[in-house]
Amino acid sequence: MKVQLKGDAICTLFLVIALCSLLYSQLEHLALAGNKEQAHKKPSSTQRIFPDPQAPGRYSQEEVIVARPRIIITKKAEVDDYSQTTTVSPVTYSTFDFKSYLLNKDKRNFKLLINQPKKCRRTPGGPFLLIAIKSVVEDFDRREIVRKTWGREGLVHGAQVQRVFLLGIPKNKTALATWETLIHQESLTYRDILLWDFMDTFFNLTLKELNFLNWANEFCSNVNFIFKGDNDVFVNVENIIDFLERRDPTEDLFVGDIIYNAHPIRVRKSKYYIPETMYGLGMYPAYAGGGGFLLSSQTMKKLSEACKEVELFPIDDVFLGMCLQRINLKPVLHEGFKTFGIVKPSAAPHLQTFEPCFYKDLMVVHSLKVPEIWLMWNLLHSPRLSCTQKKQVKKPFQWKKKTKMVTEAATS
Repeated sequence: MKVQLKGDAICTLFLVIALCSLLYSQLEHLALAGNKEQAHKKPSSTQRIFPDPQAPGRYSQEEVIVARPRIIITKKAEVDDYSQTTTVSPVTYSTFDFKSYLLNKDKRNFKLLINQPKKCRRTPGGPFLLIAIKSVVEDFDRREIVRKTWGREGLVHGAQVQRVFLLGIPKNKTALATWETLIHQESLTYRDILLWDFMDTFFNLTLKELNFLNWANEFCSNVNFIFKGDNDVFVNVENIIDFLERRDPTEDLFVGDIIYNAHPIRVRKSKYYIPETMYGLGMYPAYAGGGGFLLSSQTMKKLSEACKEVELFPIDDVFLGMCLQRINLKPVLHEGFKTFGIVKPSAAPHLQTFEPCFYKDLMVVHSLKVPEIWLMWNLLHSPRLSCTQKKQVKKPFQWKKKTKMVTEAATS
């Protein structure tokens, strides 16, 4: 009996030891697996989500007016320049680095890397009209179509016209590795490039506005009038000259598609977002749509001085409106400036707005593609163009829905 009990105790002790050994091995396995998972998730000391401020190739604070944080975008996200999906943090970042802008806002005079000092001296007495077009380095095709169509230099309706393009340093130099060589060659060929040493970004367009006014005041003070616009507009220069021939360049003139009673946009996701700390008023001063506007030599000189005294603002159109307010000059609205494009009449949705007879009496139409500018130029200058023939309307205009109701009523 004692032998049997002793055997049972030994067997039980053996089973307990085996069970403890099994539990220990399972716990050790789980601990190792957990350490591996943590080691896998832990970021490497060499990986960075945001770029190193001292990393090579990064612009110094003096070179960059607007610094934007790097944003990691998802592979399948549909994004544009100012709306991006980030995998870093759920926090919504503003499209504009206001802190960097405010730190550098007093830096406004930049070196002119490519100049055309003799541009306005080619004509005795100066050109009647100077065309100044905002562009970026990579948009060679847009500059070329302007040169070949509405932006031609020389005599137009007996008036001398000259042309310059306004550029800054490209923000992505690696996208066009030979940009310096190309832009210098383009300048030698056409003699119409002005290049400043600031980064060419949306919020640096104010610098382009300011530095161009300074350039015009110094190198083109003998011009009569200036047209300033974007490189995606179609301009009827003949109509502009006809309009200006009755004006005195020594008097103030600022004409365009004027926006009144515009409110600052407070939505962070907007491209034009402005916080109240930067602009506390509830309404902007009257300003011209940046697609294109006209000003006299007298106004150009006044604006050049006034803009030096106005605090820089990241939206160039509004900034110029502030400068106009400074000199107490009210901009003039002209229906020939369509800087928001041609809107189809609601009563005639079938109407084709890409029609040369629409453009014939206008001055500026914004947002055209390169082929459309070329086509419209050739259509307007075709000897076969006739805008005097009016189509006969056989019956009064009716909405389709109403016509259908009348037909149903007749058949019932």
